[in-house]
Formats: sequence, structure tokens, C-alpha cells
Amino acid sequence: MSSVIANLFVCIVGFVNVLNASTVYKVVPTRNEAGRYNGIGGLSGGGKDVYVVKTDNLERRFLGIGGLSAGATSKLLMNYPEEQRNQILDYLFKPGFGASLQMLKVEIGGDAQSTDGTEASHMHYPWDENYQRGYEWWLMVEAKKRNSDILLYCLPWAFPAWIGARKRDPSNDPELTASYVVKFIQGARKYYNLTMDYVGIWNERPYSSKYIKTLRQMLDEAGLDRAPKIVASDDLGWEPIASDILADEELAKAVDIIGVHYPGTTTTQKAIDTGKPLWSSEDYSSFNDNVGAGCWARILNQNYVNGYMTSTISWNLIASYYEDLPYARDGLMTADSPWSGYYRVDAPIWVTAHTTQFAWPGWYYAPQGSGSSLLKDGGSMVSLVSWDSTQLTIVIETMSRNHSMCIRPYLPEYEVRPQNISIQLQGYFAQLTSMFVHYSKLGFDGEDSILFKDMGTIPVVNGTIHLSLGVDEMYTLNTIGGGRKGNSSNIPPQKPFPLPYMDDFESYQEFMEPFNLAQQVGAFEIIKTTSSHGNVVRQMVLEAPIFWCEKETSPFNIIGNTSWSDIYVELDVYIGTVNATSGAYVAARVNKGGCESFSAEGVFFFIFPGQGIIVTGDLARTKELYKQDMNISTNTWYKMELLVKDGQVICLLNSKLVVRIAAPVSPAPQNGFVALGTADFGLADFDNLKIADSTEGSLVVKGRFTADEVSYDDKFKDVKDKLKDTLYFKSQRFDTVK
Repeated sequence: MSSVIANLFVCIVGFVNVLNASTVYKVVPTRNEAGRYNGIGGLSGGGKDVYVVKTDNLERRFLGIGGLSAGATSKLLMNYPEEQRNQILDYLFKPGFGASLQMLKVEIGGDAQSTDGTEASHMHYPWDENYQRGYEWWLMVEAKKRNSDILLYCLPWAFPAWIGARKRDPSNDPELTASYVVKFIQGARKYYNLTMDYVGIWNERPYSSKYIKTLRQMLDEAGLDRAPKIVASDDLGWEPIASDILADEELAKAVDIIGVHYPGTTTTQKAIDTGKPLWSSEDYSSFNDNVGAGCWARILNQNYVNGYMTSTISWNLIASYYEDLPYARDGLMTADSPWSGYYRVDAPIWVTAHTTQFAWPGWYYAPQGSGSSLLKDGGSMVSLVSWDSTQLTIVIETMSRNHSMCIRPYLPEYEVRPQNISIQLQGYFAQLTSMFVHYSKLGFDGEDSILFKDMGTIPVVNGTIHLSLGVDEMYTLNTIGGGRKGNSSNIPPQKPFPLPYMDDFESYQEFMEPFNLAQQVGAFEIIKTTSSHGNVVRQMVLEAPIFWCEKETSPFNIIGNTSWSDIYVELDVYIGTVNATSGAYVAARVNKGGCESFSAEGVFFFIFPGQGIIVTGDLARTKELYKQDMNISTNTWYKMELLVKDGQVICLLNSKLVVRIAAPVSPAPQNGFVALGTADFGLADFDNLKIADSTEGSLVVKGRFTADEVSYDDKFKDVKDKLKDTLYFKSQRFDTVK
């Protein structure tokens, strides 16, 4: 038994002995006087600092703790085995089990990169309307299955090109953009019986007051009176939205809530003066280790204590995307291995539970200085009171600076020290004789963590609670009882992405995204065809969308493991003539995704109808390794094969060897994802994806040739116009196989 657990045991015994006592209990520490601060400490003469909880002037309503599924961060979740998938969803949404989230915010997909991938639009084109794409519908349905009271909130990151009358600005035509958003909200209700409670404007981008007013008007005209409520402006500061609301009465009537991102727990007087509820509508965004948990614990309390914010939403909900994409494990928990079923229940889940399992949207926060405040020796406390003022929850955190730094913004220096405090209950709650306690201590420097431990009860003596606080701890004192630390068994061990991997896409319903293909640019979905290929994956975006990131030019879809170096990939590709792309590719050793997809490097094998083939060292085709004119036709299926092995790149087209060159050398990436995609926006179909290790791939390639064919080495020859050798690649070329 660790010293921390032993000390907690002493404390629990102490609680039991004094439940009905009228005198102050004093702990006899097991190690030394300082040791009693590890866990629920002694009640040694009461605290020198007294914090009064008053419940007679309640104004600001608690509106819930939420998670944000956006930026393709839930991409891999849907593909988990059913047993593990249900367990994960329970940890996120099931009341009284895990995080017990009270709000789910989702992206309105816009066919453009929004952090770790693209999310499909419900309207790729003006004539197109489809509510089967993507996974946010499914996720909202699953959340509602577990908690029918969960609040839903939607927000666009990007828009299809046709929005804004092709001016690359969604506010250019407010009616068109508002109609697009209203249709998403109506589709949620019509096809999934989902009511959106809140809607935002444009994630972290400039807003138009005219658009906000137009959106409110069109929501009302659609019979969606005040449901959903409008949150503005989901940007990185309280200005200019606060000033605009104060200056514009019509805008003030349209906006229900001011939501900002990463406010650093602070607000402005102008924001307060609007009288609107203030939210941190995106926050956290930190690696979900114990430091990330400390960040989350601190801001959940201090967003209200310092900034009057009554709701905080975590980006992201769950880290369910390839780990080597940007912001790895920046979720409340991690589920990035569906092929193995492995997932992690990380500490932020239990930090969340300290609030969500003991207070509900619609409860009241006690005012600052009357139950909600900073603690004099560091940390904070908030008090929440039920609608009918009969239940009380007090959440306390003592997170030190170095153990609670979020990814943003900068956190000024401060100090937290062990401290004895007294909490004086007034009014109705002064008559209490005890309160229930849940406790967490985040472990650092080799110390084990204690997470969401039920500690029984603590005495209330003459309306006063005496509590000894350590550092990096959380306490929830409450009158409700309950609180459960859910525990699902049978989490399988983690395994790497499986090889060989094959997908003919026949098992999917139409319009779904293939499970393990993580689109980074463009939108790829299953289309049922009448050809012998049956289901295919089609790239759907015809022109560059209104970006959230920048420089999106080549639709791009990744899969696999970034440790892959020598690898084989095979793919059937079809490029038509109507609304078609100019070319398509398969790639290996791809080193980037997210907002830097445009600069991805690796080995890319392109075909261009009417032109020929190109092998490049990057997606943007600025690092040309090989080029050959060739008779490539439209309306024809081609089997493309790419083998990288033993320092060589071998490409086959319809089983014919067309390229064999030296593989790029360092500083070019020597390992990375497999990828497929198109040279530019436009339609193309893909089928029969196969990935294998290079040994198996080499056997496949050798099997393509008959005994009378020339050996590989005999096909090399010097080329007069060959490119100069560089550190990036060694240029060996050979003629196309006739």
C-alpha cells in the first residue's frame, strides 16, 4: 500500500468516527505533519481561511460541460468492434458512469481540412442534399441514446465553394449561407430526430453581423423559434462581438450566448455588460496525460471563478484519429486503434466527472465571493445549487502551474501550497450534518494517481466543513450521493495497423466514408456503381472549398502507420470525362496530414490521362523524380502498384513495369502513411485497395513478369537529360516497358 493510500485510509477512518461529533477532529499523521496533506487531510482546528457559501443571490446558470467532435477527431471511433465502441461511448456520455458529458458540439462538415482531416458536407453542390455522410449524425444519435437530455451544438469550420456565391466568403450571400445551415439543422431533426440546441457562426473566422441577424430570421421562419440558440462568435477573443452587441440592438436580440475559444479563464467588462451567458465554447486542446488533466481541472473551475463562464467545451471529445496527425491525444480519452479494439480511459474523463456527475445544466453557480472563489494559497472552488435550492455541490481544485499548463494560452506564474480551509454553509445548507466526497490526486514523478475515489462522507459541524488540501488535488463535496467510476473490462491489447490489409469497399452502405481512410483534403465516399467494380470510393469535391486551413489543392486520403518504410500498395483507379480530376495517385512514406497536407512529402506515383505518369517526392509535385509520356485513357480502370523496397521505387500499371528508380534518401521522409488521392479537385473512383509489407509485395511484383522478360537491372540505363543527383534523391531512370 502506497503512503498516499495509507494516509487516505487513516482519513476515512477519521470521518467515520466523527460523523455525529460536535467537536473538531484532528488527524494523527502517519508520517509527519506535512504528510497529512496527501489526500483528504486532518481537520486540525479548522482552516485559517474561511470561505462562505451563500445561496440567496443566485443568477448565473450552469449550462454544462461538453466535448467537441470536429476536425475529423472522431474519425476512427465508428470502426471499433461493437463491444469496445459501446464501452467508449459509455465513458463519454452515459450518466453516472464516466465523463457524463452534458453537451456535444459537432462540426457542420464543409469538405475541407479542419485540423486532423476533412468532414463531409451535407451539400457538396447546390443541387445536392444528403444526410447520410460522415459520422457526426451517428455520434449524436449514440450520445442521445445514453443521455436523452444531452445538449447539441453545431458549428461550421469550412464551406463548399458554392456558398457565398463563390466569393470565398460565406457572408457574401447571407441568405444562401443561412439556408445551408438551416438545412443541416432541419436534416438532423427529419432524419435522426435530433434537435440542435445551439448553432454557431464560423469557427475562429471573422463574422458578419448581417449574417447573424439573417440566420436568426431564417431559423425563426423555418419554425425553429429560439431553438437553436445562436452562439457568437466562436473566435479567439471577446472582441469585437461584445462591443458589437452593445452597439447594435438587433444583433443583441439575435445572439443568445457569447462563446469564445481559449480565453485563459478571463473575460472583459464589456462581455459581462452584455448580460449574455458567457461560454468557453472551445478549450483544453491539450495532451491527455496528467498535466492535461490538471489543465482541464483548473479551467473547469476558473473559467467561472475568473471569467464568469458558465459552460466549457473540450476540443476534442476523443482522440480517435491517427496518432501521428496533429494534436495527438488531445482528447478527453483516446481511441485510435480500432483494428485492435484498444483504447485508453485517460485522467481528464475523471476530472470531468467531478462536476458532471453531481451538477446538471440549469443549476446555479454561487456568486463569486459567496461560494465560488480563488483559494488564498492557490486553487479554486465553485459551488453549484440545484434548481429548487435543495442540493449543493462544491468542486475544489488545487492544480499547480507546472502540472496544469494547457496548450494555450500562456499561463502566468503562480504558486499553490498545502492549506487548511473552512467552508461555512449559510441558509438552507447550514443544517447539513455531512456531505459526500469524491477525491482525485494527480500523480507526478513516479507517484500513482488516485482518480475519482469515493471517500464516503465528511462531517458538517455547525454549518462548517474543515478540510485540508494538498497540491494537484480535486474534491467534490455534494449532498446528492452516488457518483460512479465506471469500469469496462476486456480492453484488448494495442496492436499496430494490420498487414496485409485489403478493402474492396463492398461492405459499406452508400455515401459512407471508408473506415480507415482518413481524408485530409477533399471528400471521399462510397458510391454504388453498376459496373463490375460494384462499390467504389469516389472523390466528390469539384472545386476548392472555402478553406479553414490554407493551400488545399490536391485531395488526399491517408491510411496506416507512419512507421512503414518499405511497403507495397495496390489500387484500382478510374478517371472519367465529366467533372473529372486531371490525375490520380497512390503514395507511400507520406509524412504529413492536417493543415500542412499541402506540403506532404513521400513517394507519389501519379497517372494523368492524355499525358502519362509522374513519380514525385511530394504531393505538390515540386520534387519530380521521374516523368514519362504514356497513353493513359479516360473512362478506363487502371491497376496502380507501388513498391518501395531496399532503396528502390518500383511502379506498375496494369501489371506492366513502368518505373524503377532509386528511392529518395534523407532528408526525404524514410517512413510514413500510405495515401491515395487526386491531382486536383474533380471526380475519380478508387477500388480494391491492398497494402502489404515489402517482402510480400516483392513477390507480387515478381509474379507479374514472365521468364523471358528482361531482369530489372538490365532495364536501367543512363539518360542524357536526367536530373542532377541531390541529397533528396538519386536519379536513375529507365524506359517504359513496351
